[in-house]
Amino acid sequence: MTVVVAYKYAANPQDASVTADGSVNWSRAKSTVSEYDPVAIQLGRDLADANGAELVGVSVGAKDAASSMAKKNALSKGLDRAVVVADGDAPTWNATKVASALAELVKGVDGADILLTGDSSVDEGARMVSALAAGYLGWPCFQGVVSVVKTAEGYEITQNVPGGTRTVAVAGPVVVAAAPDAVTPKVPSMKEILAAGKKPFATAEVSAADVEVTVTGRAKPDSKARKNQILAGPDAAAQLIAALRSEGVL
Repeated sequence: MTVVVAYKYAANPQDASVTADGSVNWSRAKSTVSEYDPVAIQLGRDLADANGAELVGVSVGAKDAASSMAKKNALSKGLDRAVVVADGDAPTWNATKVASALAELVKGVDGADILLTGDSSVDEGARMVSALAAGYLGWPCFQGVVSVVKTAEGYEITQNVPGGTRTVAVAGPVVVAAAPDAVTPKVPSMKEILAAGKKPFATAEVSAADVEVTVTGRAKPDSKARKNQILAGPDAAAQLIAALRSEGVL
């Protein structure tokens, strides 16, 4: 058994800007580990520790995904080692190609029978990569997962569903996307950050599926004019509720 976690080292959207034609300019955005990935890493760390297993990180990104800063950023969060694809063209790859590359990395990890991912990535937030990677691996996929327990046949997974949770027993390998509130990730100490620089970290080349997606146009959504309506007086709350209901918000 080897627990694998996919993480993404990508540009932070807080530093990005939107141009006049609706496209996003990432030129000034600094890269970081996607904000949902520490949850998946912690969930994987807990699972690996409970079963005496190794926790391996896999990632697909630009050249800086293999930088010293990226290595310390990712490995300090609890990974035992990591294998990454660092390709200068990776930022232009669509989710399907990225998922294909991740699946190839997972296949190269001895004993891998579970792949954990974050809820979504920090830069795109499409929530598609977990399902796409599962497709390339031929494994079932579950999203919104809050708990994973190893069993003799496979895994017992607790998943968020409307109105509560459900627990599913899975035989064989599986891909799970961790819910944002599945666990509270541990904040790495300075000692752990420095120690992360000495952990095993390798780059790899894989044969990713070349799937082309052409963007035919971009447009901004139509914005409604603000009514600038101010509600005041003792019945302001009731007026607000009535106004929201008339607009179809409630």
